[in-house]
Amino acid sequence: MKATVSRRAHFNAAHRLYRKDWTDEKNDTVFGKCNNPNFHGHNYELVVSVTDAIDPDTGYVIDIKTLKDIIKEEVEDAFDHKNLNLDVPDFKDLIPTAENIAVVIYNKIKPRLKATSLLEITLYETPRNFITYSGN
Repeated sequence: MKATVSRRAHFNAAHRLYRKDWTDEKNDTVFGKCNNPNFHGHNYELVVSVTDAIDPDTGYVIDIKTLKDIIKEEVEDAFDHKNLNLDVPDFKDLIPTAENIAVVIYNKIKPRLKATSLLEITLYETPRNFITYSGN
């Protein structure tokens, strides 16, 4: 019997969407306001969902405290109140779009789970704009 356990988290971060190898004009055309050279910020909402068999001994898919600690260590401590472009090594050569942030989060959390666990990351950049990534 399988089930999905989800944990919601939150972090605030600034970023700028641009490519160093493009002209200012091309960056403005493609990324618009998100290309602000002084950066801009979001109040990100994150939902981390783990699907696996329910352990018959504990009744857990994953201990929610364990999941909480993984999210804090891998995401909140690394991203909260940071400039993603300047302060987070994962984005040194990667544009910190919501899509790329979700993939980076997935890649940080997945190795900390059981091999059989399926992981899905849902990242809200705004209440209306969000991305879901599950490793595909």
